[in-house]
Amino acid sequence: MIRISRTLALCTTAIGMISVAGQAYAGGFALREQSAYYQGMSFAGNATTGPSISSMFWNPAAITGAGLGITTESHHALIAPKAEINLDSTSTLRAYGNGGDIGSDAWIGSSYTAYNVNDQVYFGLAVNAPFGLSTKPEGGMPWAGQTYNAGSKVFSINANPMVGYKVNDQLAFGAGVQVQYFSVRLRTATNASTTPPVTTLEGDNIGVGVTAGVIYKPFAGTEFGLGYRSGVAHDLDGTITSVASTPIYASLITPETVTLSAKQRITDSFRVLGTVEWANWSRLKSPKVTLQANGATLTTLKFNYDDGWFAALGAEYDINQNLTVRAGAAYEWSPINDNIRSARLPDNDRIWLSAGASYKVLDNLAFDLGYTHIIGRDTKLAIVPGHQDFAGVVLSGDVDSSVNIVSAAMRYRF
Repeated sequence: MIRISRTLALCTTAIGMISVAGQAYAGGFALREQSAYYQGMSFAGNATTGPSISSMFWNPAAITGAGLGITTESHHALIAPKAEINLDSTSTLRAYGNGGDIGSDAWIGSSYTAYNVNDQVYFGLAVNAPFGLSTKPEGGMPWAGQTYNAGSKVFSINANPMVGYKVNDQLAFGAGVQVQYFSVRLRTATNASTTPPVTTLEGDNIGVGVTAGVIYKPFAGTEFGLGYRSGVAHDLDGTITSVASTPIYASLITPETVTLSAKQRITDSFRVLGTVEWANWSRLKSPKVTLQANGATLTTLKFNYDDGWFAALGAEYDINQNLTVRAGAAYEWSPINDNIRSARLPDNDRIWLSAGASYKVLDNLAFDLGYTHIIGRDTKLAIVPGHQDFAGVVLSGDVDSSVNIVSAAMRYRF
């Protein structure tokens, strides 16, 4: 029991920092890249109705913007992050190297289907990967931060059936259920040697949540959308493995989000869009890791995040009836501050710059492309005495980070 407790203590940083794994892509461990259409505007207007039904991810009421019959969409995003730590002379294991680019490239797919039952009732299904990513030192171990990050993988799949009801041309409501699979695998070196033993913590769970939203169009050409995605509670059943494997579980709740969007038609060909989003990351305080055998608490995990915020402004222009171009910019306030920044992916606030286009091949077939470059603010990593992750090894330096995202989608209506 003493040995297991020690190895679990070494994993406190690991599981506590799973939310950093996706930090280069959205606040916490959320993945924002759920739509190639809205990618082109840095997700401005993503809770309003439009040619793409992918807005149902943020606001189920937006499904009422779907056309007649059955509409299907398939979206794909390739994410290429860069995160390099430029170590300073105070780092204990500086001679081991900085780990290279610890960010891992990722592909994210999502799909959407909507069925227009009649002029008022709409059914839909969204399938997404709302959380996840993987990080590891580029050259493997040893590296200067091995006692804080030897590798991590977070994976999720979320199925979200929903219904939308259009009261009239001005007002619509929507609601849905989330069924979410979530898994995590985290590795941490147990000492500072050149060939350290590694402790692995892994677990998975299926949880349930809800979504809800409203669309309001007070005037012709003006639209507001408000969407809510609840948190999903997960009791992660799994194991902690060092020399032996021991069953454990850890409880956490993913943060709920509230998204407010607006769209304003300036001319018949030109529209301006905006979005403000809040994510309740501060709810992640100190979840516990416990033994499955008797429920004894082995360690308390220290998240201590702030809330996350995101604000975007974009515009789109119809060059002709088939081709539309768009662009946008956004600023994202990270829930991770200087006091809790970790080696899993040392993130900071970000600036988003995006561009995209849509081309209508047929009346019922269109393609979307989007590109985003994310610039991370100057970031200092300082795991020193007093830091919540500090375990006897100083890891300190400046972080150089950026992300490139390319996305594409096909939209088809039967």
